[in-house]
Amino acid sequence: MEVYLDNSATTRTFPEVAELMTKIMCEDYGNPSSLHMKGVEAEKYLRYAKETLARILKVEERELLFTSGGTESDNMALIGCALANCRRGNHLITTQIEHPAILQTMRYLESQGYRVTYLPVDSCGRIHLEDLRRAMTPETILVSIMHTNNEIGALQPIEEAGALIKQMNPDTLFHVDAVQGFGKSRIYPKKMHIDLLSVSGHKIHGPKGVGLLYVGDKVKIQPIVFGGGQQQNLRSGTENVPGIAGLAKAAEMLYSRFDEDHARLCACKRRFIEGVRELDQVTVNGLLPDAPYGEGTAAHIVSVSFAGVRSEVLLHALEDKGIYVSAGSACSAHKPQPSATLKAIGVDKSLLDSTIRFSFSVFTTEEEIDVCLRALYNIVPMLRRYSRR
Repeated sequence: MEVYLDNSATTRTFPEVAELMTKIMCEDYGNPSSLHMKGVEAEKYLRYAKETLARILKVEERELLFTSGGTESDNMALIGCALANCRRGNHLITTQIEHPAILQTMRYLESQGYRVTYLPVDSCGRIHLEDLRRAMTPETILVSIMHTNNEIGALQPIEEAGALIKQMNPDTLFHVDAVQGFGKSRIYPKKMHIDLLSVSGHKIHGPKGVGLLYVGDKVKIQPIVFGGGQQQNLRSGTENVPGIAGLAKAAEMLYSRFDEDHARLCACKRRFIEGVRELDQVTVNGLLPDAPYGEGTAAHIVSVSFAGVRSEVLLHALEDKGIYVSAGSACSAHKPQPSATLKAIGVDKSLLDSTIRFSFSVFTTEEEIDVCLRALYNIVPMLRRYSRR
């Protein structure tokens, strides 16, 4: 039995999404910029995608740009806005636990003369609004805060942060990396004071290689990809029609059954946390006070530290049983350095290399949770015995 619990890395594509994409690639394969009927047919899929996603986000269709994924969306938001607004200031704000697509871009901007403040987080992985207030200056042109942390599932106070930013300086732009949050939370940029929002297709049972960037209609932003002038000259290149349609189809399916799926994810998370606590010397990371089963955090992510067991060894031992998990962010899994997120929330040094991320999806069943728990009950004590020899 295969048990896939690495859904924060990527998700299995909905069959309906794959069917739609296959039809487009094999039948309706025209270039949407072409004037003949094949082009018109392709353009219809782009319109469908914009209509669907604009309805879900409650924004205007003209405010949506399609990209190659979350990383490009993040890069475009940060670099494009920094370049377009540099005359107003050179100060940027983010957090210490952002995805590498944000942190590495911020470091690049620092090398170009911009000043960046990295907000700390508490032991639950949440920023304090007072720290954000103190960090804001008249020179602050953009704040970027992730919606959902990809390693521990911390949810940031996005709406409150957006209101604070606009209260202090209406011209300061607010970017939100929602790659892990979209599809699992209801996100409305205009209500939440968000100027730019990043989304990725393969995190929501859509295809890899496609993403979305919401850009509010009053946002000053420069393109970072140049060419034929597609997408209002902001993101040139022939649109990935199958991918874009697949992204929209996946989002449409998720939000049509949102409440049911969210309840199931919460049940899976509670069942897993209850079960994993049967083991000795186990720490579930990032939980809020008085929320022992992950209430108030992302329903699909659980981070667990197993004292005395190396995460890579445990990962492969589970893999031998057909169970797939992660030792951290898949985007930095091949870099032998401790997780910045775990360090930021104060996880003990001895546990930094003993932490596994389990992440669920709408396909995850209670049976799969139980299979994983039974495997942990056998494997963890065995690995601890070997490590003590």
